[in-house]
Formats: sequence, C-alpha cells, structure tokens
Amino acid sequence: MKIYIIDAFHPSGVELAKSFAQVVAWPDPKVSEWPEEADAVMVRMTPINKEQLNRAKNVKIICKQGVGLDTIDLSAAKERGIIVSRTPGVNSEAVAEMALALSLAVSRRTSRFDRLLHEGVPIVRPEHLGLEMFGKTVGVVGMGNIGTRLAKKWRFAFDAQILAFDPYAPANAWPDFEHERVANLKELLPRVDLLSLHLPLTPQSYHLIGLQELKMMKAQSILINVSRGGLIDEEALYQVMSEGHLFGAGLDVFEHEEPPNKGHPLLSLDNVVVSPHAAGGTVETQIRSSMLVAQQVIDVLSGKPPANVAF
Repeated sequence: MKIYIIDAFHPSGVELAKSFAQVVAWPDPKVSEWPEEADAVMVRMTPINKEQLNRAKNVKIICKQGVGLDTIDLSAAKERGIIVSRTPGVNSEAVAEMALALSLAVSRRTSRFDRLLHEGVPIVRPEHLGLEMFGKTVGVVGMGNIGTRLAKKWRFAFDAQILAFDPYAPANAWPDFEHERVANLKELLPRVDLLSLHLPLTPQSYHLIGLQELKMMKAQSILINVSRGGLIDEEALYQVMSEGHLFGAGLDVFEHEEPPNKGHPLLSLDNVVVSPHAAGGTVETQIRSSMLVAQQVIDVLSGKPPANVAF
C-alpha cells in the first residue's frame, strides 16, 4: 500500500500513515506521481483535476483536510469510483476565532497601528478611530459548525444582535442562543454593522456579495470572509471601498490564492486586514485534522466503511 501526502501536513498524521503503509510525502517531488502510484491520497489545497483522476490506477480514497471540496473534481472522482472524504468540524473553533480576530482587527485598527509603529510613522490617534462592537448587529451568512460558533461569540461576549441567514437549516435550528432569522440577503444587508461569511463556494454562491449587495450595506459596516474568496466580487469590493463605502474588511481568502501578490488592489487599502488562508492554522487543529485524514485513509485501505464522504 502506498499513501501519497501531496501537501504539507502536521507530522502527527504523516507518522500515523507511515505506521500503516509506504508513504511519499511533500516536499518530495515524487508526490506528483500519485495518479500512477498511490492507493490513497492525503491533500489540503493542491487542486486535483479530471486529467489526474483519469490516470489514477489504484487510488481508493482521496481525503481532504478541511471542509471545502471545490479544489477536487468530484464528478471525475465519482466516475472513477474513488471515495472523496473530508474532515468536517475539526477546524470550526479555529476558523470562528479567526473571524472574530479579523473583525476586531478591522474595527479597532490594530493592524494599521502595528504597521505604522513598525514603520516609525507619526500617529495622530484621532485620525484612526475605531469602532466598538458591543451591542452591534452582526449578520452571519451560513450557520453551520463555524457560523453558529461565531454567532455565539458575538452574542454572549458582545451582546450583539444576531441576524442569521441559512436557507438550508431546519426551522428550529439554533435554539440555544437569541437570534433573528432572516429570509434573504436583501433583508439582512442594510441592517448589519458587520457581515461574516461562512458557506462553501458553489456555482450558486459564487460572487454572492457583488456590487449591488455591497452598496446595500451601511457605509460604516465591516465585511469578513474566512470561507472562500469567490464568495465576494473583489473588483466590486475594491470599487466601493475606494469610494469610502464600508469601514473596512477582513479577508482570510481571495478568489485566486497563491497567495495574492503585492499588487492586488485590495492590499493597497489600509482598512483591509488580510491573512493567507490561515484561519484553521492552529497547533490544535492541525494535529486533530492531520490525524483524522490519516485515520480515514487507513480505515478505507483496511476495508472499513468510509467516513465523512462527500457524495
């Protein structure tokens, strides 16, 4: 048995995989040979396309660390009879914390102050006033594991009014904290002081927040995205923010991530706080998710039923 680990994983999962099978692990350049050689694949963000899957001779399972599967051609995997699984819920707390951290970094200008102090630039503090978030209205789009954790943080720590939008959740969802459920974005956007996105990227959610939606938001509101960059029309976001609309934005993701180069227009705005798709990047999350990926791969190769299957 050969397990190919084609991205950087926490050593805990790598060692678990090695205890069961022969392992070829990143950064070994031989990881590119996985379609011809692997029985199982462990992956994080490296795209897996139809051409590669069509060459896959022995692959029984591809296990993705994380929840989003837009980097894997699921239709091609299904045609080949290859199981695709993931690790839902493992990084929920870490991502929710990052959403909160970005929100406060934007609202209290912490990144701006840090940058100015490092650069030795004189600071006139009244020119950089922040916003208090206590008692504000927070809109959460996508109330799954991450969205509900974040909503509770805002509700219980900041006494925020929570506007929840998730058309796929049952009618009796989230009974354990006070919130108002809204039926659509048009109802939600004009009311929020902060909008936080927590949903997968699909053809239906692509550019969910575009020019029209951004203009519906309050001029002094904040936009947070720790899900997928394609949820936001970045050209539209740059346009409205260049015109002074929105207090700021916190982005852990971009539509094209490598990460985005220094010339990306949004990086020129001092009220945009960014991180390199690192919301799940805690020691605890990386250990748990790395081990879970390895264990799910081992289970399938051992003939056990797969867990957390994508289809």
